[in-house]
Amino acid sequence: MPLDRTPEARNAATHWMKPADCRIEEFIALIDRRTDPADYPLASAIERNVPVYDGDAARRAAGDPVARQALMDEWVSAMLEGPGIIVLKRAFDDVAPVDRTSELFRTIITEQHAAGGAHGDHFAKPGANDRIWNALEKHGSRDPESFAAYYGNPLIALVSEAWLGPCYQITAQANVVNPGGAAQSAHRDYHLGFQEAEVVARYPAHVHRLSPVLTLQGAVAHCDMPIESGPTLYLPFSQAYLPGYLAWRLPEFRDYFDRHHVQLPLEKGDAVFFNPALFHAAGHNRTSTIYRMANLLQVSSAYGRAMESVDRMRLSAKVYPAILDGLRTGTLSPAEADNAIAAAAEGYSFPTNLDSDPPVGGLAPQTQQALMRQALAEGWTAARFEEALAAQAARRLA
Repeated sequence: MPLDRTPEARNAATHWMKPADCRIEEFIALIDRRTDPADYPLASAIERNVPVYDGDAARRAAGDPVARQALMDEWVSAMLEGPGIIVLKRAFDDVAPVDRTSELFRTIITEQHAAGGAHGDHFAKPGANDRIWNALEKHGSRDPESFAAYYGNPLIALVSEAWLGPCYQITAQANVVNPGGAAQSAHRDYHLGFQEAEVVARYPAHVHRLSPVLTLQGAVAHCDMPIESGPTLYLPFSQAYLPGYLAWRLPEFRDYFDRHHVQLPLEKGDAVFFNPALFHAAGHNRTSTIYRMANLLQVSSAYGRAMESVDRMRLSAKVYPAILDGLRTGTLSPAEADNAIAAAAEGYSFPTNLDSDPPVGGLAPQTQQALMRQALAEGWTAARFEEALAAQAARRLA
């Protein structure tokens, strides 16, 4: 592409988006469509635009290489170009592992209440529900037998591989929306969905396209979930709107979600999987007796990792005095100092231990880079910065 393009041509070809680029009429035109059953011949039903699959039939397909590939292909089509979501009825043909896991989760929640402290949520007020961060490791550490039975489920593995390929990484957060618990606000999910709007706008459009295929969202129902208990609200096809990571915060998009979302009742042992760019939100539990429990599965691509391991805590501690001195003497400009910080320190909040490093007061905990910027702005000594680094690192450990 020639370098002497006019300003108008350069502006038309920009690869960055901003909230002003979000148009509700374009969004509606894109998502106002119906799911064609002919596109999902392996589904047992289409309910409210969502393909629903019979778990027994899916398990049989998983044992045959040809049928397995056809099912995976259909699931990818549904989550990528279709409504963005699938439901697996009887994902667990035997709910005994689900019940045993639920008992463990209830024990952990009781312990959390006794210990006190804040257990923040990304899109709901703290206290609106009960959340177990890193439920995966806590489950496996406390009850490895039920862990093996639970995560030995062939359909969890099949849908994870369908969306992400092999060598995926599972994390899980148990969530209980208690009677009367209010709904979450509509949102998209990890990665870009956990960033503030001004941060999201700094990522080019191709990263907005990439983020949804780095993770898969899922939920296993640990109890029956009639509509009045508030099962998750979804807006089919909304994952297709490219500026959606900016749009979901805007009032006109949230209003549209509130008027047009769908809900599907679930039974214990059912599972839902969806594209993380789908607009969704936990619903309002309007019952007085149902403690709506789900195990939220967040599965990540094997490729979401750097090529080399770097001890960024040690590196940050080493370079901090030089950056501080450079700013004081003027040998480093603020912009140059910021570039050096970006090269040395961890700039992302995740992965972390969300029990000790929760997203209270925001969508994500403080990063190593943000800590270094705070230290430089406040003129901390190297010793004080190293102490704060160590404390931050300790909070992030499982």
